[in-house]
Amino acid sequence: MTKNKLKTLSILFLILILFLLVVGGILFFKMSSFIKAPFNPVAAEIIFNIDPGQSLKMIARNLEKESIISNQTYFQLFVKFKKAGKKLQAGEYLLSASKSPEQILGILVKGKVKLYRITIVEGRTIKEIAQSVEAAGLCTEAEFLALCHDPSFILFSGIKSTSLEGYLFPDTYFFPRHTSCEHVITTMVEHFKTVFSDDWRIRAEMMGFTVHDIVTLASIIEKETGDASERPIISSVFHNRLKKNMRLESDPTVIYGIKDFDGNIKRKHLKMITPYNTYQITGLPAGPIANPGALSLKAALYPDQTEYLFFVSKKDTTHKFSKTIQEHNLAVKKFQLRQ
Repeated sequence: MTKNKLKTLSILFLILILFLLVVGGILFFKMSSFIKAPFNPVAAEIIFNIDPGQSLKMIARNLEKESIISNQTYFQLFVKFKKAGKKLQAGEYLLSASKSPEQILGILVKGKVKLYRITIVEGRTIKEIAQSVEAAGLCTEAEFLALCHDPSFILFSGIKSTSLEGYLFPDTYFFPRHTSCEHVITTMVEHFKTVFSDDWRIRAEMMGFTVHDIVTLASIIEKETGDASERPIISSVFHNRLKKNMRLESDPTVIYGIKDFDGNIKRKHLKMITPYNTYQITGLPAGPIANPGALSLKAALYPDQTEYLFFVSKKDTTHKFSKTIQEHNLAVKKFQLRQ
């Protein structure tokens, strides 16, 4: 090979190297700009779904289609460079083109899915909670209710009862869209277990009650309470009546035992024989009539020390408490009959 040919080849090789360096530099610059810069800094968040088993190619294509990123090929190359292809988690995300592809990848790898908020208010029944869960789009009311009355699921939950009424602890919860109904219920039951501490279990035993008894009593206190400060006093009334073997005569227990209650309690309802009608049975009803909060549970365990046996609503969220039936009848005339 002549010197001229060698020189020519050397020049061509240098040109090729230079070309590759320039192309590589341009590609590096574009990739760096793509990775760090948001596609649209003023874009709003949208819901973006990744289905289980969805490929990186399909995810990247959908991100570009939804205008969350500018280039699906660059995104695939970036994910492969980060060795994150198998780390992208399925779920429902809130994403925006105002985030850089690097930030978006971080969200998908960490599984920061959109969470749905459910607030369970003290004193709600299983049915009412089931309706809230269905409204949040997590599972149907029917499926929720079936699980809460399923003996095997209740046994698995570690609750000694025929239903989970009383054990779905009232609080605010956050769940992703595809959370199972089992997980929603288990989360609420486990929260109850953390609130009902070992000290409270010991206290219940010392009082001669089971945990189920206390939850049942707390649920009645919860339903009878209009003013939170009255919980320990209302509790004292029920404890005093139980000690004297008097019927609790609580309207909410009657209502719980009526199917399709229309909101108007009548005299005939008070005479109905059900496992929950405390006008007809002595002692506690068959089980909780709602899901009580921590304050009602505490009130059931630590009632005020009073001699009250009766109370009547003053129609201002508070009650008039009485020690004797004579005092109580006068209070009924004053506050209920307005005489």
